Formats: sequence, structure tokens, C-alpha cells
Amino acid sequence: GMKLFGENEAQKKLLEAWRDNKRGISFKDKDGNILMGAIDNVLVKGNKLVVLDYKTRGYVLKEDTHEHYRDQLDVYNFLLKENGFETENYGFLLFYVPEKILETGEFVFKTQLVKMDANPGNAKKLFDDAIKLLKGKCPSRHSGEVCEWCHLVED
Repeated sequence: GMKLFGENEAQKKLLEAWRDNKRGISFKDKDGNILMGAIDNVLVKGNKLVVLDYKTRGYVLKEDTHEHYRDQLDVYNFLLKENGFETENYGFLLFYVPEKILETGEFVFKTQLVKMDANPGNAKKLFDDAIKLLKGKCPSRHSGEVCEWCHLVED
């Protein structure tokens, strides 16, 4: 089975930092570029960690809703590995969808747990590609239809 990470004081302090949007968990590459994220929760299976991320939705999930969070799950998995933790090759998204509102104003939520494969190599590629883009020249205007970013490019 699995249990929640944070069974001792050291783990509780670590999880508190990981959850903090200003501190989070981070990775610094050899050039000093930093990738940081704030993890909602972590499960422990044996000696490996599993990311558990909470999501709220205002409507019923679509068939592919979870796919929009794949990169985020990959990044969290990558950050844990780079900080010396062993991880499982998957993580969980726990969706909360309002089912009804009571007369007291309280919301009743339906939950849906989605297990997804995690690929830390994808996170490293995203990070490296972002650094390359930021350090590179501004891309030239592309041909075809004007996109939302074209106005940012000088001719």
C-alpha cells in the first residue's frame, strides 16, 4: 500500500517547504538556471515517492482533461529525483468537481483519481528547451495566419 509522506518532523518540514509557492522544490543546472515547483502532496510506496496533485474543476472532466497536466506531473517527478529521492514512474491527479451546493452554502464535491505515467526525461527536455528559447534570438515572424504572439516580434 501507500501512505502520506510526512510521518516524521523532518519530512513534515520538507513537505511544508515543497508546498510553499515561494520555496517549493527546485533544481539548478550547471549554468545556474533554476526550475522550481510547488507540490501539493506526496505519497510513499516502499522507499519510493509518488506525486499526488490536487485539481479543482467547475465542470465534469472530459476524456482528456488529465492530459493537460502531464508536463506538470513530469516536472514534479523530475524535481524529486534531482533532489535525491527515488520515485515511482507514475503519479496521481485527484480532481474535485462540485456536485451540489447545500442550503448552508457548503459545496459537496465528487472526486476522481487519475493515475498517470511520469516521465522525468520529458521535464528535463522541457526545461532545456525553455532555456534555449530564452537565451536565443526572438523567432522571426512566421508565414501564414497571424497568431497571438506575432505582435511581439519586430519586423
